[in-house]
Amino acid sequence: MSNDTKTKMPPRMGRMGRGKIAEKPKNFKKAIKRLFKELSNFKILIVIALILASLGSVLSIIAPDKLADLTNEISKGVATSFMDMDAIKNITLFLVGIYVTSAIFTFIQSILMTDVANRFAKKLRSRISNKINKLPLTFFDKNSTGDILSRVTNDVDTIAQSMNQSLANLVSSVTLFIGTIIMMFHTNWIMAITAILSSLIGFIFMFSILSKSQKYFIARQRELGNLNGHIEEIYSGLNIVKVYNGKKQSDEKFDELNKNVYNANRKSQFLSGLMQPLMNFIGNFGYVAVCIVGALLTMNNIITFGVIIAFITYVRLFTSPLSQIAQAMTALQTTAAASERVFEFVDEKEMSNQENITKKLELNEVKGEIEFENIVFQYDNNDKPTIKNFSAIAKPGQKVAIVGPTGAGKTTIVNLLMKFYDINSGDIKIDGISTKELTRENIHNLFTMVLQDTWLFNGTIKENIIYNQEGITDEDVHRVCKAVGIEHFIKTLPNSYDYKLSDNDSISSGQKQLITIARAMLQKTPFLILDEATSNVDTRTEELVQNAMDKLAEGRTAFIIAHRLSTIKNADLILVMKDGNIIEQGNHDELMNKNGFYAELYNSQFALE
Repeated sequence: MSNDTKTKMPPRMGRMGRGKIAEKPKNFKKAIKRLFKELSNFKILIVIALILASLGSVLSIIAPDKLADLTNEISKGVATSFMDMDAIKNITLFLVGIYVTSAIFTFIQSILMTDVANRFAKKLRSRISNKINKLPLTFFDKNSTGDILSRVTNDVDTIAQSMNQSLANLVSSVTLFIGTIIMMFHTNWIMAITAILSSLIGFIFMFSILSKSQKYFIARQRELGNLNGHIEEIYSGLNIVKVYNGKKQSDEKFDELNKNVYNANRKSQFLSGLMQPLMNFIGNFGYVAVCIVGALLTMNNIITFGVIIAFITYVRLFTSPLSQIAQAMTALQTTAAASERVFEFVDEKEMSNQENITKKLELNEVKGEIEFENIVFQYDNNDKPTIKNFSAIAKPGQKVAIVGPTGAGKTTIVNLLMKFYDINSGDIKIDGISTKELTRENIHNLFTMVLQDTWLFNGTIKENIIYNQEGITDEDVHRVCKAVGIEHFIKTLPNSYDYKLSDNDSISSGQKQLITIARAMLQKTPFLILDEATSNVDTRTEELVQNAMDKLAEGRTAFIIAHRLSTIKNADLILVMKDGNIIEQGNHDELMNKNGFYAELYNSQFALE
């Protein structure tokens, strides 16, 4: 099977329109629940990391209590002119031990979460890559390449970064927050209530902002996908944009989409940006309240000066988690939107299951007959069937041409034959065996396909020609290149067959097509499909390629889709299609003698030529 077959035939609508997979408001809880479910394989590492994060926070909470004891020892020494250095030393060493141990715990949990985030992102991208090969072409008809790429790159990266930076911070912050409250009440309940009340306003604003910001984070991810889709669409067709002077229109569309991303970003970041200054204000207000109330209690000998120092630290530990929780929740909002887009893609309906199919046609067993029986097919987004009651028989070794006006259903027939789409009714049989009883991989292995749209990857010319084939020698490569008339061109390139192709090469479309034709000539399959394979070559080269195609078709059942009717005059059978039906069939002479639709098409082209 040729490389073009394995990469599937592109949707006929190309890149027209940027379909969206999901536009409805998202469910935050459902998205986070699904994300945690997907993380179940890493739960041991995550649990260890979260425990370490919690322990690090607990140690940080213990420190202010010991800091109060240290302050009291120093105050006592100042008052009595005698410093208990042993007590001060012991408390100091204990504090150093707490801070060092807390830092080690935090460092280890950071490494663990980074490892989990990277491994999960790798696994998720692999799933998406496998999913792409299982999706029907109808999915790509409705969704843009740019939006899909955005899910694979931007959305997966967002999930990984959030896991790496936010999850452990959220757990440690919650632990620190709850632990700080407990320690404050353990130290002095009046001061604890003072600190909590002064910070209570932070809770109200935080949850109010979070409740309104979710829709903007969703919009940001969606609009980013739309922008990527437009960029991919314009850059891939940049020559057409320039030829039609469409720069102004494309720039206006880009500005519109870019503005949508900007607005969504501005609104989401404005709301999330309120968190930090709000928390700073609450923290500073808490310091003032603690100092005033602490001073009054100290004057009445209810608490010591060390308790005030401890509570100043507690206020920082109490308000800092609020800020971190707010930031983590903001990140989780973005993660929820990104994960829903990714999992919607992962959950997309796949092509029909092939596991129960046991029949298999081996290459050496195929005779080469294909029969179409009353085929009816309708695209999902069409109201009327594209193919209506199509019936035909291709005998072994025949060269069958399919002709007709644009939109007649020629390429659709090939798509159905290759099982890229499932037919609505009727049947296609290969040597009497229904394609419904054969796997897509088995069918693809029986065909060599050359498409109008070429596909070459970054690599040498020889690597592109040998693509995915074994046992190919240099002589084989030279032979097929000579047959299609491209050998001279290749030898003029630096390094000849080892010349590396890239996106920046100035190789013409016709030369690229000849390389794909050479690739196809190396295939040894019983069936051949040529979909406008000579459309990008000039008349002189076309004659050379046509001779090569005749050699390529020898001993094979060949299907040729052509608009240039002069290229299929020697076809054994010509199927003339119009509006999804075969309206005429026969060889060239028979159809010309009928003086019908085919003769009209041929004469009109001949007159133009």
